[in-house]
Amino acid sequence: MTKAERWRRYWDRKSTAYDAEMGVWDRRLFGDSREWACGRAEGEVLEVAAGTGLNLPHYPADVTLTGLDLSEGMLAIARDRARQLGRPVTLQLGDAHQLPFADGSFDTVVCTFGLCAIPDPAAAVGEMVRVLRPGGRLVLVDHVASSSRVVRGVQWLLELASVPLAGEHFRRRPLRLVEALGLPVERRERFKLGLVERLVARKVS
Repeated sequence: MTKAERWRRYWDRKSTAYDAEMGVWDRRLFGDSREWACGRAEGEVLEVAAGTGLNLPHYPADVTLTGLDLSEGMLAIARDRARQLGRPVTLQLGDAHQLPFADGSFDTVVCTFGLCAIPDPAAAVGEMVRVLRPGGRLVLVDHVASSSRVVRGVQWLLELASVPLAGEHFRRRPLRLVEALGLPVERRERFKLGLVERLVARKVS
């Protein structure tokens, strides 16, 4: 079994419990981050690591939305959620490391709480930027390395179990990947002891 197949099966199994688990984190840690991210989407929008579609209720009604995820189990729940909401959306299976879209296909790319578990986050961010149109907006939200040294130590300990079991990282900083690609960051917020970071960057025209 390849590593990609292993992670796909893991997320397929996790899909049934995902909403309940994320609901706890949304209430206790992430706050209004889903609304914050989706409210900044405009035009033709791609959501990478769309999961079970928890973000679907928060997008503006006038955007054209495409969602991509590695797990068919996750996407099945997202499709059901979209039907219940009456939300037109194209949901498809795909790999964040190799997005199945042409260069410059989208006005906005959104990824919330996905880069923490994508095996190669630098490759994924590079792909997100590739499919953005010049002047397009990249919106990222994730849990990151804390600004507290003590908490970072706890995160390191957690990763000893979470990385081999689930590929879940607690000390990544997507901001650094965006900066390395030279994208101007228009807005950045960090809160809860620096554990949550959200940003908006633009692809240079």
